[in-house]
Amino acid sequence: MTIARLHDGSALDVTVLGDGPAVLLPLGTARAEDEAAEQMRAWGADPHLGHTLATSLADAGFQVVAADYEDHLTHRPKPRTLTAAAAASDLLAIADAAGVRRFAYYGYSWLALTGLQLAIRTDRLSALVMGGFPPLGGPYATMLAVTRVAHRMALEHRDRGPAPATEPRPGDWDSVEFTRTPDQTQQYVTLYESLQDFDEAAALESLRLPRLAFAGADDTIAYGPRWDDARVAIAEPLRRHRDELEAQGWTVELVPDADHMSATRASTVLPMLTPWLRKHLQR
Repeated sequence: MTIARLHDGSALDVTVLGDGPAVLLPLGTARAEDEAAEQMRAWGADPHLGHTLATSLADAGFQVVAADYEDHLTHRPKPRTLTAAAAASDLLAIADAAGVRRFAYYGYSWLALTGLQLAIRTDRLSALVMGGFPPLGGPYATMLAVTRVAHRMALEHRDRGPAPATEPRPGDWDSVEFTRTPDQTQQYVTLYESLQDFDEAAALESLRLPRLAFAGADDTIAYGPRWDDARVAIAEPLRRHRDELEAQGWTVELVPDADHMSATRASTVLPMLTPWLRKHLQR
């Protein structure tokens, strides 16, 4: 294991597995079996996702560079500095720590949009895979609104103390007790504020590397009244812009009968990702 130094000087553990064309995954490789893991399963998430993706790709002939960037941001939040440019520089720092010059990148949800920001800032990417966030028609304004609500709730939680405990219902965001801190939520406000003037069309025209975008065909995240009834559309813009993206050289996949959580599972991702990477990456 090696250490990456991020834009604020903090340290992030980096794991390197396998041999072959390099693939950077901003995911941890640890396996967990605890209450948090069970809660993740209840919401449709896989607590072993990073481990399964990393080991499977390594077994398939790739050199995997993995680092749990999101978990790092939970424990070492960067409320004022987590801009799109800073996040892209952090991903490069992970690759540098592993001694990798050229690499493919796979990210899901907000880590997918961070991959796009990386792609337009460096010539070191050999391929870009975006899951769960459309490269064109992305919900940047809606996500800024959602993160601002999250920050407001974090401030209220800090000032008033926790609400009475309730049993969360998977899929119902209004039933979840909010426990994030103001610094944890502010960093994502900073990220989405930095993207409000992002010119997607101009950015996509500059890309010349292999690109894959996918999402669950049913991927629309609906929040309740506590979240100002926000609706985050992921599949809809990917479907709407599919022809345009494919004309630009993107491979576009919509996973049938899958939503935002189920489309992130290794059993969904690997059958698309592994052969696509084999096709587009050369030793």
